[in-house]
Amino acid sequence: MGQREVWRLMSRFNAFKRTNTILHHLRMSKHTDAAEDVLLEKKGCAGVITLNRPKLLNTLTFNMIRQIYSQLKKWEQDPETFLIIIKGAGGKAFCAGGDIRVISEAEKAKQNIAPVFFRVEYMLNNAIGSCQKPYVALIHGITMGGGVGLSVHGQFRVATEKCLFAMPETAIGLFPDVGGGYFLPRLQGKLGYFLALTGFRLKGRDVYRAGIATHFVDSEKLAMLEEDLLALKSPSKENIASVLENYHTESKIDRDKSFMLEEHMDKINSCFSANTVEEIIENLKQDGSSFALEQLKVINKMSPTSLKITLRQLMEGSSKTLQEVLTMEYRLSQACMF
Repeated sequence: MGQREVWRLMSRFNAFKRTNTILHHLRMSKHTDAAEDVLLEKKGCAGVITLNRPKLLNTLTFNMIRQIYSQLKKWEQDPETFLIIIKGAGGKAFCAGGDIRVISEAEKAKQNIAPVFFRVEYMLNNAIGSCQKPYVALIHGITMGGGVGLSVHGQFRVATEKCLFAMPETAIGLFPDVGGGYFLPRLQGKLGYFLALTGFRLKGRDVYRAGIATHFVDSEKLAMLEEDLLALKSPSKENIASVLENYHTESKIDRDKSFMLEEHMDKINSCFSANTVEEIIENLKQDGSSFALEQLKVINKMSPTSLKITLRQLMEGSSKTLQEVLTMEYRLSQACMF
């Protein structure tokens, strides 16, 4: 065996050791017990996923993502499981995103876990988007970042008046990932571009009106809705949709209020239709309205690099499949980490 072959084998062995060390660090994260962080239960006709870190706003760890992915695949193949429900414990948050502290702690220990974490997270996002069983996300409370990825790609997304949606990544030097490049440019007009670049927060029924949720239900009826879904006998997709539609129709909270951004949609469509961040900024300046100037102020506080990456991400993602977008976003995530 020549020296070149020896070096090649040593390189592969070292890479293998690094990968195992990273996975071990993720699995043995001292902060939580994964078995308690996410509850995976079969109830009635459904598989029920409960994100169970209420004190930490149900933020996602690697172990949670890995367990959800594995169980989702099992339920998808189980003939006795007719739908999948995902919800957050505690009432304050559905899921506030990924637990970046795990990544941060590993980085301090000279362990680069970002490639593994993001890859598995995006695999889960894709699995939700392609799930063959009806998938119902009860997005009650804070729903941001990774929490959006756990819900928005599913067939049914049920918001309540306490839902708070945002993709705030441009403020922290990242971009709206977890498939943001897929669903955001597909919202009405240029709304998705506006939400992505400014991190604007939508609340309650506006999450439904924006097209992010498929249904709106009063929070006091959420437990009853879940019970009615679990009580269904071998339900079809249409049966599930009918139950959701009944609750949606009966909902009274903010029913008569218009979409909070309705009066600004013409400005949003006009200002955010540009192909460069510089043009968007110029459009906002030229518009000169109080709304436009407020958005200009917000954008000027964001990471300039993140703004440019995000705009290009959405433009590219508008014509890609979800899987293609997630592949693109994985590459972007790794480029942003180094």
